[in-house]
Amino acid sequence: MKAIALSICILLTASAYSQNTLNNYKYIIVPEKFGFLKQDNLYGMNTLTKLLLKEKGFEAFLNNEGLPPEVAANKCNALFADVTSSSGVFVTKLTLTLKDCQGNIIFKSKEGKSREKEFQTAYDMALRDAYTSLEALPYKYEAPVAVLQTQPTAVPASTTPAPAPAPAPVQAPAPTTPSVTESTGVLYAQATPNGFQLIDTTPKKVLTLLKTSMQDYFISVDGNINGVVFKKNEEWLYEYYKDNKLVSQKLQIKF
Repeated sequence: MKAIALSICILLTASAYSQNTLNNYKYIIVPEKFGFLKQDNLYGMNTLTKLLLKEKGFEAFLNNEGLPPEVAANKCNALFADVTSSSGVFVTKLTLTLKDCQGNIIFKSKEGKSREKEFQTAYDMALRDAYTSLEALPYKYEAPVAVLQTQPTAVPASTTPAPAPAPAPVQAPAPTTPSVTESTGVLYAQATPNGFQLIDTTPKKVLTLLKTSMQDYFISVDGNINGVVFKKNEEWLYEYYKDNKLVSQKLQIKF
């Protein structure tokens, strides 16, 4: 009884291994000629093998057919089918095997048998009988999952993490000291859609003031010079850059 139980366990383990391994393959290549036959595809054996494998769900190809690019580029992406014979005088016996590109047997069928005397019928029946072993195995192609290789992280000898270096203090830039000039006369503000224009007593437009979101703070435009006009300590200041230097000018504005 122990021997029988052990044999059953071995068979179940081999069946599970074959099933899991077969699921890794989508393609099978069938040779044009099996070794026990004298001609290519004699009795239609190679074509029948291809058809049975396709019936199982594989994408099977004869070796002389156009192969998918991924198989043509790397034959290890496919299994290789073979049929061997141990026939006697009165019984035709055939076995179907599937091997990987290194010659390892991934699947081996039972020995299919036929007592028919006519070769065509005998080979056909024996191969179909052998195929029932493969037919009984569940099969579903599972594409291999790419594994991301990561470099191992070195573990420090001490479990106490080293204190992070304190960030260097960021120093705010020193405020620029403008050169201040006095106003040259009274300027009158005339309203425009976007702010005001300042005119002198000539009358001549001196500056254009554009409103901002801040009260008493304007963007100023004077030809190619852009600056700001704002109110500070009850005085209006006009600031802009000239020759990379900040200029601040007091203005007398009448609104």
